[in-house]
Amino acid sequence: MNATLCGIGALLLWATLALLSKLATGLPPLQVTAMSFSVAGTLGLAIVAARGRLGALRQPPLVWAHGVGGLFGYHALYFTALAYAPAVEANLLNYLWPLLIVLFSAPILGLRLGPRRLAGVALGFAGCALLLGGGARFPAEAYFGFLCAVGCALVWSLYSVIAKRLSAVPTEAVAGFCAVSAILALAAHLAFEPSVLPDARQWLAAVLLGLGPVGAAFFLWDLGMKRGDPRLLGTLAYAVPVASTLLLIAAGAGSLSWNVAAALALVAGGGWLAATAR
Repeated sequence: MNATLCGIGALLLWATLALLSKLATGLPPLQVTAMSFSVAGTLGLAIVAARGRLGALRQPPLVWAHGVGGLFGYHALYFTALAYAPAVEANLLNYLWPLLIVLFSAPILGLRLGPRRLAGVALGFAGCALLLGGGARFPAEAYFGFLCAVGCALVWSLYSVIAKRLSAVPTEAVAGFCAVSAILALAAHLAFEPSVLPDARQWLAAVLLGLGPVGAAFFLWDLGMKRGDPRLLGTLAYAVPVASTLLLIAAGAGSLSWNVAAALALVAGGGWLAATAR
């Protein structure tokens, strides 16, 4: 039960990811990724070292590819999505990942889908179609952001499902994944983006991201998925897009139009239907 509570803690932290990302507006996406992972990696490695568990970082290349690819790939795409597309819509597209976890569990983990789960996945995709085709007009660059948001969902769902096959990897290894992700993000930022000197608000956003949804949440989620009840966590995950979207709207980063409300209901409802299937 303690491990499941850790997973629930990760979900609560992820509900703040979009809001904190908007707080960092004005910084290039890869710079935000590098700054937040620097905080997460530094703090994580310090804790692992204090516990005498640095040996946990000795992992095969496949494990490093999975960990770094999942963490760096997801957040680089996520911050890019919010930089180019409207926050509420991009955030909802990103939250296809719980549905895709259900979908990918069949070919990767050998779990049966069944009609109820397939119906839930169909509802989620219908919500996304409504979100983008509900009459709202978006600038051309927004569609690049939407594509990045869908990429987020693909990366994180594959990362989460494959993590079940790597359950023997100690959670402390996540600190190393964060540190390497920070180095990769910094290299990519210097190669492809102009640097921006952060102001106080942007520094605060980067630190809070690194401490919470881009830091502690990974360790909590890893514990929850490997040692907790993934069925309960999968069900509760569908409350995160609702909480995240409402936080964005409350902060003035979007509005609750009819198509956003309907899409939110379809994505969250479809996820609940899929996750509660026997």
